[in-house]
Amino acid sequence: MTEAELRAIALAALTTIAPEVEVNSLDASTPLRDQVDLDSMDWLNFLIALHDRLQVDIPETDYAKLVTLNDLTRYLLLRLGPRPSGSLE
Repeated sequence: MTEAELRAIALAALTTIAPEVEVNSLDASTPLRDQVDLDSMDWLNFLIALHDRLQVDIPETDYAKLVTLNDLTRYLLLRLGPRPSGSLE
């Protein structure tokens, strides 16, 4: 899975939690919660949506590492590692 694909999945998950978000206006290097004004419960629901879609565990101890969209994308790339084509279908 590419970084662009993961970013698209993350943005799709984000819009299920906060449908008013205009994803094209987000800055990938600015704290995501500040840009979207997510409270802690919305943020948790967003991370759960990513877990459900990607089947990747995101331990609570790692939440502080996930500040920007860039952070989140890099983290997911590392957590997913190489996978066979089509394994997320």
